[in-house]
Amino acid sequence: MAKLPGTAGVSVLGDKSMEFYRDPVSFCEQRIEKYGTRIFQSRLLNKPTTFVCSVEGMRELLCEKSSVFLKDPTDVMHNMYGDNIVTSNGEEACLLRLSLTSLFTGACLESWNDYITRVCERCLNDLSTSREPESVYPLFKRVGTELVLGLFLNVQPEEQLFQEITNLCTLHWHGLISAPVSVKVPLWSSGFCTALEARDQLLDIIRDKLHTDTQGFVGSLGSLPLPEPSCASQHLLLFISALIPKALASLLTSFTMALSGPQMEETRRRARSDPVYLHHILLEVQRLWPPFIGGRRIANQDTSLGGFLVPHGYAAMYISHAVHRDPEVFTHPHDFLPERWSGRNSGQEHLLCSLGNGPRNCIGTQLNYVFLKAACVYLLQHYEWILDPPSQDLQYKWLPVSRPSNPPTVTFTPPQDQ
Repeated sequence: MAKLPGTAGVSVLGDKSMEFYRDPVSFCEQRIEKYGTRIFQSRLLNKPTTFVCSVEGMRELLCEKSSVFLKDPTDVMHNMYGDNIVTSNGEEACLLRLSLTSLFTGACLESWNDYITRVCERCLNDLSTSREPESVYPLFKRVGTELVLGLFLNVQPEEQLFQEITNLCTLHWHGLISAPVSVKVPLWSSGFCTALEARDQLLDIIRDKLHTDTQGFVGSLGSLPLPEPSCASQHLLLFISALIPKALASLLTSFTMALSGPQMEETRRRARSDPVYLHHILLEVQRLWPPFIGGRRIANQDTSLGGFLVPHGYAAMYISHAVHRDPEVFTHPHDFLPERWSGRNSGQEHLLCSLGNGPRNCIGTQLNYVFLKAACVYLLQHYEWILDPPSQDLQYKWLPVSRPSNPPTVTFTPPQDQ
C-alpha cells in the first residue's frame, strides 16, 4: 500500500490551517498539481489530514468505508450543537436517522409544498417594482430564514419571536467561525462565549415550543421515540440554525448569477418550460458552487483511500469543490454545462457531495431541493434579470459557506412575454 503523497508536517509548526482557510480552492489545486494525484496529506487543525479531491476517493470515504471514518466528537460543530444526527456515530446515528427520516420525506415533505410556495410569493413577489438593483445573497438568506423558522418551529415573520430567534441564530453561528475559546470579563465576551450564551437561549425557546406546540414539525418531533429527553431540542437547534438559510442562499445566488443577463435568455426560457432541463441546471449549480467546501472524518483504524495508507487517527477531509471538478468524471469540469446531465453524466447525481453522500448524507437533502426548486421556478416564471452593474467582482469565498466575496446586485424585470 502506497504512502500518502505530501507531508503532515510537525505538530503546531507544520499546521497549514491558515493557508487552507484563506483559500481552500488554491490550497488543493496547488497540491493536486504538485503531487499528480487528487488524494494527498497535509496538517489541518494540527492533525494529520488526508485530503480527498476525487469522485472515487469521496465515494470510498463516505460510502464504502463510512463505518471506518467517523465524525469527530471534539470538533466545534459538536461543541455548538451538541449530540444530534450530524455529530453522532455508529448505531446511535443509524437509529436517529431511522426515527427522523419520516419527517423529511413522503407525506410530510408533500404537506410543506403550499407553505414553501407562500413564502416564495411573499418574499419574491415585488423584486421588479422599484427596478433598483437588489443584493441577492441577503435577500435569499431572508427567504431561507422564513422557510426554516416557519416549517420547523411554527414561527412567522410577523411575530416578535421571529426576530429574536433570528438574532440569536446569528450570534450562535459566530461560534462556528470564531476561535473556540470561551472568555468572559466585565464589558466583553469572546465570540465563542457569546455563541454559547445564544445557544442556551435558543434551547430555552425550543424547549418551550416542544412543550406547548403540538402542530407541524415541532409537534411531530416531540412525539418521536428519541433516545434522550434532550434529543428533540438538540435536533431543532440544528434544524433552525443559520446553516440551512445560508446554504439555500448560496445555491440561489449561484443560480441567479449563472442564468443572469441577455446571453442566458434562451436558457431561462427553456428552464421555465422544461422541468427536466431545470433539474439539470440545479445539478450543475450544485456541482460548480457547492454551499459547503466539504466535510471531515477521523479514521478509527488503519485503512486506505485510493490505494494510499491512512493510519488510525488520521483525519480525512473530502473537498466537494475539487471532487465536483474531477476531470476523470466531469469533462470540461470548470464549465457550466447543464447538458452534461442528459449526456455522459446522465443518472450520476449520486456522484455529487454538496450536502454529503452515502449513509451519512444530509437528512434534509430532499427538502433542500424542494426549497431550491420552488424559489427558482418562481424567479423564472416572474422575472428576467441581469447583473447591475454588469461588471462586478464575482470571486467566491468558500468558507464557512460559499458565496461571492462581494454580494452581487441584480436588477429584476418582468418577462418579456408577460
